[in-house]
Amino acid sequence: MTDSVSRTILLLDIEKYSDRDDVEQAYLRRMLYDITDRALESAGVDETLRLRADRGDSVMELIDANASVQALLRALLGEVPAQLRGVNRMASSSAQIRLRAVVATGYVVIDDLQGWVGSDLNHACRLLDGDVLRAALRERTNDFALCVSEGVHAGVVRHDWPGVPAEDFHPVTMASKNGPLRAWLHGPVPAGAEEHGAARGPADDHSERKAGEAPVPDAAQGKRPAPGQGAAPATGGVAFHFNGGAPSFGGSLVGGDQHGVSGGTVHGDVHLGGSGTPAPERGAES
Repeated sequence: MTDSVSRTILLLDIEKYSDRDDVEQAYLRRMLYDITDRALESAGVDETLRLRADRGDSVMELIDANASVQALLRALLGEVPAQLRGVNRMASSSAQIRLRAVVATGYVVIDDLQGWVGSDLNHACRLLDGDVLRAALRERTNDFALCVSEGVHAGVVRHDWPGVPAEDFHPVTMASKNGPLRAWLHGPVPAGAEEHGAARGPADDHSERKAGEAPVPDAAQGKRPAPGQGAAPATGGVAFHFNGGAPSFGGSLVGGDQHGVSGGTVHGDVHLGGSGTPAPERGAES
């Protein structure tokens, strides 16, 4: 087994390949390889900079890490859709070819049997098979749907290179057997993806809060309520009472006023957990 090497990973897959007969499948494979070769040639990636694996209805390319990812994305966003339009314009309905694509980066090992091994490659394959990418292609008329990994987005796409408009990529989360996978989808997010938690907006990108978890109360963020007012109790959640006395944490009592490191002071009862019933008031202590 060789050492792992850094590569750009390109995956392309034919939609509804298994629905075709043998003659149609043979034709679609020829079209897939022709489109892939032309796109890589357009991106300046010649045969000495790539290694191909045949997967029947899909093709996998390992591309030298020194090859331009920007040029590859420009070719996928411009050259591939144009080729698909040209091919499908002259093809019968049974010979229409529509493609899903993934671009990722990572480390891959090529074993003694010429097999490819690597968690980054597994990650890319699961993105290619993700429901969001499949749904995106079904809803489109241009016969092509592309998503990129988080690494490709962070290193290339977000910088808004010419021909690779950052605003056209949207964050999505795809389900997999190993848990949710983050990626960036080019073009509109398919209808219903947000309802199933597949898409996340920019506001969620920097949040540490888990799905379904209640927002952090203002008091816990160092924000004081108006004088004489406390945060509303939450059933089974967190309740703050500022009527004098000591704060109660799940039945335990912390005496005295609490002074935050930023200079703020919390006065009164604080009750976390349970039904939200405030702790019994205590007299002032000297």
